[in-house]
Amino acid sequence: MKSILETDRLLLRRLTMDDVDNLLGIFSDPEAMRYYPATKGRKETIEWIGWNLKSYSEHGFGLWAVIRKDTSNFAGQCGLILQRDVDGRDEVEVGYSFLRAQWNSGFATEAAVACRNFGFINLDLAHLVSLIDPENRASKRVAEKVGMSCEKEIDRWGKRIEMYGIARKAAQTTASHGPAA
Repeated sequence: MKSILETDRLLLRRLTMDDVDNLLGIFSDPEAMRYYPATKGRKETIEWIGWNLKSYSEHGFGLWAVIRKDTSNFAGQCGLILQRDVDGRDEVEVGYSFLRAQWNSGFATEAAVACRNFGFINLDLAHLVSLIDPENRASKRVAEKVGMSCEKEIDRWGKRIEMYGIARKAAQTTASHGPAA
């Protein structure tokens, strides 16, 4: 399948129904899903992929499968998600989740920087966000490495969430490829 984005070490491509087992490696792992309401089973994972397929056709983006170039193995998912009514306005979120075996490799940051650039360059977006549980330090580090900063706290999904964000003009002052780690 053709990739949407490419970085030094990664290919990002559309999710397909063939990715159910790959995603279950994340969704069925209680540690990887610690900051989400619950783990997901096969049925919820199929629905998740369907939701992304719909997003691709409606918005031209969604979460993409992240594939390591060196092994051709699935590492996680990363991409752009339209979030409706985030504190009164629609926002596009840079979202990411990876298999636990791929943590601390810099893959999340590398993929998120590529998605940030895609949002600003290809989609001409003015602002991107990441909605992060305040306890999720690893996710906050990725957002910060992408150039985001905490803009405010909001109530979402029945809890307090920190909204990290970056404006396109701020991203233009960041290195075009961003940090590798």
